[in-house]
Amino acid sequence: MIIRKTLFILTVGLSLLIAGLCRGADEPHVVLITIDGFPAYMFWDPKTPIPRIRELAAEGVASEGLRICNPTVTWPNHTTLVTGVSAAKHWVLFNGVLLRAGPGLPVKIDDKCDKAELVSVNTIFDVLHEHGYRTAAIDWPCTLKSDALEDNFPDVPDHLLHTTPRLRQELMAEGILTNETDASFEALGGTQHDEIWTKAACLVLQRRKPHLLLLHLLNTDGVHHRYGPQSPPSYRALGLADGFVGQVLDALKAAGIRQNTTVFVTADHGFARATNILQPNVLLRQHGLLELGTNNQITKARAQVVPEGGSGMVYLTNPETRAADRQKALELFSGKEGIAEVIQPNQYAALGLPSPKENPAMADLVLAARDGYAFSGSAEGDEFVVPVGPYVNRGYHGYLASNSNMNAAFIVAGRGIKRGIKIGFAENVDLAPTIAHLLGQKLAQADGKVLKKVLLSP
Repeated sequence: MIIRKTLFILTVGLSLLIAGLCRGADEPHVVLITIDGFPAYMFWDPKTPIPRIRELAAEGVASEGLRICNPTVTWPNHTTLVTGVSAAKHWVLFNGVLLRAGPGLPVKIDDKCDKAELVSVNTIFDVLHEHGYRTAAIDWPCTLKSDALEDNFPDVPDHLLHTTPRLRQELMAEGILTNETDASFEALGGTQHDEIWTKAACLVLQRRKPHLLLLHLLNTDGVHHRYGPQSPPSYRALGLADGFVGQVLDALKAAGIRQNTTVFVTADHGFARATNILQPNVLLRQHGLLELGTNNQITKARAQVVPEGGSGMVYLTNPETRAADRQKALELFSGKEGIAEVIQPNQYAALGLPSPKENPAMADLVLAARDGYAFSGSAEGDEFVVPVGPYVNRGYHGYLASNSNMNAAFIVAGRGIKRGIKIGFAENVDLAPTIAHLLGQKLAQADGKVLKKVLLSP
């Protein structure tokens, strides 16, 4: 009797184990890879050496481009990709949080902020975690101290300090990291960082098989800033990124989940070239609205422009003089060389931006650059416009999202996706609800819609 009972228990246990394994083998997975600053036009440029990405596109769907949101910078658009809403709702405006020091004092950006301080709505990984899904993020912005990620190697200063301890230990054990100090990690180049992040992603895929993995490759952004898009270094950087995408695809196959995985390859923004740099803080200094200290750092500022490449965020810090300072700023910047438009708060909603009344981190005015111009935060010297020299960046983003150069590349293939088709433009607010749909969930807050035109079964 005891033997029969034991056999029965073993049989039931084995059946449950087999059922679990079968169920696990059929689980859906999504991998979202962003190649920072990968413009749509460079995907369609035949000189761009990206064979693995083009192979992926042939297996699935390639879009003419992905329209992104204002402001067209890294953290805000990465946040849109995982929330399905624009900055007007998620409130991420910079690669960090804007801090106001007080009346008449300069503002600054703090990039050492927790997810809870940055993002005002739920992300797709928050929703998935609540429903018992496994989630992971490698070099993904606005994830610091998130409890919804089982594996997290966040895009913040002090990367390793804030990496999930288990993952950090595994990376050390595998020799992917040779040192646990952030000083040693920061001493590496951009290509080496991407290599480590890719290996971390591959390790997580093979050991944990997360339902959702987010991977952000960053080297391309730095290269495009320094040398400009479609320069020889730009093509080489995208070729390297293509190799990292290939490693992830190979890891999915090695993990036995390639057939059940939907893979997105996209970007946070595109890129444009500039030949002239605008220095609005010089004008503010010359008209007594801003002061420099002995080390040429801004020490006082009733008005200050924080540059975001193709746009400049104007902050008026003194409530007592705000009305007069606003009028002076409008006089100084309206019609100036290189400035296409001075945008006022009543125009923000149409651009997907919050009002300063809703979000105190939002600017009082926004300057939009013309093509060929970009903003600097410098207040030194006497010139408002200076040419791009040999030691100044040639590439910029941050222009209004309506600028076609800001459109990002967008490819999706794999489980549930149509094969070998091209579509027109997609919207980046649509990715989060589409990912939720592919994983059997809904993202109720999203302004975007499920991209049914790419799905086999909408």
